[in-house]
Amino acid sequence: MAWIDAMDAAELAAKGRALARIGGRQIALFKTPRGIFACNNRCPHEGYPLMQGTLTQDCVLTCNWHNWKFDLDSGETLVGGDALRRYPVRKRRGRIEVDVVDPLAEEVQARALDSLDEALADFDYQRMAREVARLEQAGGDGLEAVRRAIRWSHDRFEFGITHAFAATAEWLRLRLRTKDPAERLAALVESIAHMSDDADRVRRYPFPRGNRRWNAALFAAAIEAEDEKTAVKLARSAASLPGAVLLPVLARAALAHYQDFGHSLIYAVKTMRLIDALGPDIAEPVLLAYVRGLIYASREDLLPEFRDYPARLAEWGRDGRKAPVLEPGALIGRNARACMNTVVAWSAAHAPEAIYGALLAAAARHLQAFDTRVERRTDGPVADNVGWLDFTHAITFGNAVRTVCAATPDLWPPALLQLACFVGRNAGYLDHDLLGRSATVDKPADFFDGAVRRLFDHGSGEFIISCHLVKTTLAAEVEAASVPSAAPELAAGIARFLAAPIKRRHSLRTAKQMLAFVAAE
Repeated sequence: MAWIDAMDAAELAAKGRALARIGGRQIALFKTPRGIFACNNRCPHEGYPLMQGTLTQDCVLTCNWHNWKFDLDSGETLVGGDALRRYPVRKRRGRIEVDVVDPLAEEVQARALDSLDEALADFDYQRMAREVARLEQAGGDGLEAVRRAIRWSHDRFEFGITHAFAATAEWLRLRLRTKDPAERLAALVESIAHMSDDADRVRRYPFPRGNRRWNAALFAAAIEAEDEKTAVKLARSAASLPGAVLLPVLARAALAHYQDFGHSLIYAVKTMRLIDALGPDIAEPVLLAYVRGLIYASREDLLPEFRDYPARLAEWGRDGRKAPVLEPGALIGRNARACMNTVVAWSAAHAPEAIYGALLAAAARHLQAFDTRVERRTDGPVADNVGWLDFTHAITFGNAVRTVCAATPDLWPPALLQLACFVGRNAGYLDHDLLGRSATVDKPADFFDGAVRRLFDHGSGEFIISCHLVKTTLAAEVEAASVPSAAPELAAGIARFLAAPIKRRHSLRTAKQMLAFVAAE
């Protein structure tokens, strides 16, 4: 202990409370019927002075700004979240002395992580930020907060992995690009808060127990049969496999169908990226959440719009028809069936990488030409509830396609055909006036550098929006560097997306659609 003289005991007795400044700290001292207490003068909530708070005879101190309440005797936080720092105090030779020795760093780190669990359960954004800041200030690894949040949330997602884990992989990439402490903290908090939001007030959905020796063919069969029990047992064994071995297996399962509007392939890449960033100890919870997502994923290739997909896949590389010129214009404004036919015709004469470039450029042009009236209108069927996020998926899916197929070339055919489905699906929601005047950005690299920096302060109130801002911008930046011919149009498309007001509450449209739905029951 290090006892520091704070003030005259008689003075405290006369005033009842006093402020002592010791080593740069403001310490509030209170004389109560239960004795003398010392605590941090700054409320752990937002820093308002507790010296100006209300103190009861029972030693309950209330911060008058937001009504947080602390029991000075027990140290318990009665109303609010964070713990109040108290200091040992004693009266000696007519003076009040305070022990200001800090607790061990390991204790501070452990307390911050335990408190983080409470913040996650309460979806308290500011508290999450405070606890991670406390963890790092005590010398802890901020990534441990992300690991903690993953373990806390992974079995609360009823239908498996959500955008939260996928966005975390990208936020951690962003964190590596800055040395600014606030930006680095923001990246961590955005990650864990998204998990908290997706799991807010949700019970746990335990995974089936047990392990089973890894077998890639058996895993694929379990996913196809939607057999979660077998798939989870196999996944536990797969958690120790290197990413180079596991990613192709996950990607093959994701591409067995046009799965979950492409999310399954996107999430496969993000899952492995997240494990790489956080280490093997986090592999099992991340992988189990992903596998559950595969089990419950919708299979879009069974829908009428994409039903030609299996037949076109069977024709890959063998189509003898005269193919149109390999350029994005052959796909612009064409429906999914026409896009698939064109891509298959190209497959007999062109390398997959070249076809990918044309598809990517077409997706970028579509992003520039999305008819925002579609998002604003209040009539029309549920099937036409299309918005900005539907258009961004073609870019993030394309990024996942190139990432996976560069290492596993035999997956190019299903991946490119499914990307064609994206391009064709969005063709029905274009503003053809905009389509006729495609824009470009002269210096795409400079544009993306500025766009990425602005992500740290995106200002979006919904995580579903902010995660798409991050994922789409980073995916487009990578693809612009990988496919330079598409870079100017990708930058222009992202510029329009980032500047767009996105309508998220469709109250009148929902009311009209549900009235029609109920009337037809």
